[in-house]
Amino acid sequence: MQAARLHAYTDDMSEALSIDEVDRPTPTEPGGVVVEIEGAGWCQTDNHVIEGMWTEYVPQELPMTLGHENAGRVAEVGESVTTVEVGDPVVCHPVMTCGTCRPCRQGEDMYCENVQFPGLTTDGGFAEFLLTNERAVVPLPDGVDTTDVAPHADAGITAYHAVKKATRELNPGDAAVVVGIGGLGHIGLQCLDAMSAADVVALDVKPEARDLAAELGADLTVDPTAEDVAAVVDDFTDGVGAHQVLDFVGADETTALAPDVLAQGGSHHVVGYGGHVHEPAQSLVDGEIAYRGTLVGRYAELQELVALVERGAVELRTTRYGLDEVNEVAERLEHGEIEGRAVIVP
Repeated sequence: MQAARLHAYTDDMSEALSIDEVDRPTPTEPGGVVVEIEGAGWCQTDNHVIEGMWTEYVPQELPMTLGHENAGRVAEVGESVTTVEVGDPVVCHPVMTCGTCRPCRQGEDMYCENVQFPGLTTDGGFAEFLLTNERAVVPLPDGVDTTDVAPHADAGITAYHAVKKATRELNPGDAAVVVGIGGLGHIGLQCLDAMSAADVVALDVKPEARDLAAELGADLTVDPTAEDVAAVVDDFTDGVGAHQVLDFVGADETTALAPDVLAQGGSHHVVGYGGHVHEPAQSLVDGEIAYRGTLVGRYAELQELVALVERGAVELRTTRYGLDEVNEVAERLEHGEIEGRAVIVP
């Protein structure tokens, strides 16, 4: 089969991955599942993997097939698999978990002590077939397109996970700020609209992104390059501040917003990454505010997100590309030229 593989870390996206002929995977464990890929979302994390940013955090052995937002149809199952059959449409939770360690027993998939992460630590889905396991596959209901749903495997579940944490602390009439209405942010905004009665302020430097935010339900859109965000939020909330910030950018400039825009006791959820938090400890103490990281989400949350997708509450804006266009996608994303999510169709 063909697969898009990383042979060496590089900052040059134009020739980052090569299309190689490799063996088709087979179930190596009784719970193994081979999925014929019908869609694999391209994520900013894929660019970061190419750049070598993840080498300090997870073990990686090159060459490796990238792609961690995967969906398709079951092609083969191990002898103990009972929840899916050959031909079933599925979306894959990004990680393969063991199910027996303490974090798994607590339902914390991303904390699994024996986790395997296709596209990050093992071969992923920028290929014709993907090896995963039964604990990762989420059966899809009729009417959900396996290609279009693929980015929900990471982008969607990550946005949903952050919003679910935020909505637990949002009362009707509270304000929430969504930073970045891109590939993750446009999902998060829809989840926020579906799951809370908060007033939503959307920040983005692009006019088309602000237009999309308004279309998706934002009560106010702001250009942070032209307006004083803190003053706008202060005016919008009658001096109270926003109770939650969902930061899908994670740059120094966006994490710096927290002390100036959060209400007392509020949280700044860092979803996008690449920047730093450089705030005085006293600002956290004075406002009793918190920075909270977001690491993908739980298997059950992907099921919940699929339910929102099925009822039409969350829609992805996607563009499809062939496997031979992976480097073009990497370059375009690097330059901020992709709106919504790119999906690789092998």
